[in-house]
Amino acid sequence: MENRNLRDFILRSIGEDLGDGDHSSLACIPWETTGKAKLLIKEEGILAGVEVAKETFAAIDKDLSCEIFIADGKHINPGDIVFHVSGRQQSILKSERLVLNIMQRMSGIATSTNQYVSRINGLKAKILDTRKTTPGLRFLEKEAVRIGGGMNHRMGLFDMIMLKDNHIVFAGGIEKAIEKTRDYLIKSNRKLKIEIEARNLDDVKRILAAGGVNRIMLDNFNLADTSEAVKLIAGRYEIESSGGITLETVRSYAECGVDFISVGALTHHIKSLDMSLKAI
Repeated sequence: MENRNLRDFILRSIGEDLGDGDHSSLACIPWETTGKAKLLIKEEGILAGVEVAKETFAAIDKDLSCEIFIADGKHINPGDIVFHVSGRQQSILKSERLVLNIMQRMSGIATSTNQYVSRINGLKAKILDTRKTTPGLRFLEKEAVRIGGGMNHRMGLFDMIMLKDNHIVFAGGIEKAIEKTRDYLIKSNRKLKIEIEARNLDDVKRILAAGGVNRIMLDNFNLADTSEAVKLIAGRYEIESSGGITLETVRSYAECGVDFISVGALTHHIKSLDMSLKAI
C-alpha cells in the first residue's frame, strides 16, 4: 500500500467529513482538553486497518498517540481492545467515524477472505480478489484481502492483460484477440502476463490451439467441466476458476486442481465487522 495514496485518501476523507468544522465538538469540548479512547471489538473476525488508523490519527492531529495491542491479521473476539488513542478530545472525536469506517470495512473483507482461504486449506489453489471494488477504495480493499490471507489478482487495467468475453467479441474471436494482444505487447515493448477467459470447453480447446497466454480463466464452469478443463490445460498454463463460487462450493472447485479461484464477493458483497471507539 503506497503511503502517498493512503495520505491522499485520508486527507480527502477528512475534508469530506469536516467541512468548515466539527461543530458538535467545538460547541462543548474545549480545545485544550485531553482524553483517551479505546477501540472495542464487538464481533469475531480478522482485524484489518490498524496501520491505516494510525496514519489517520496522525493526519488529523500529530500529537495524538496510539498504543496498539492487536496487530493487523490477528483473530479478534468480542470484548478485545485493539488500541488506546490519547490526546486532544476534539481530535479523537474528529477521527472516530473515519477510523471506524475504514477498520470495519477492511476487517469485514479480511474476515470474509479468511473464511474462503480456510475452506481450501491443504489444497494448492489460492484465493484471488477482483476489480469489483469501491471506486477510490481499491487499494484499501485489496490490502484487506492480503491481510485476510488472499492474493490480489491485479490492481487495475494497467498491470495485466485480461481478455474477457467482450474483448474477444470486439477483437473478432479468440484467435484474433490473442494474436493482436501479442503484437501489441511486442510493439509497445511491454511485459505483461496474458489471461484469457473461456466460457466453455470448446473455448478452452481453441485457446490451447492458439497458445501464447499465461493463464486461462474458466468462467462459470460447473464442476464436471472444470475437472475436464484442468485435464486439458494442466502443465501448460495457469488455471483460474471464476464466477459465482461461494463458501459452500469453493473447496469442490479447488479439488478440481485449479491454481486460482477469484471471488468478486470479497470486495463486492461486504459485511463490515462491528466495533466501536469508546471514550475512557
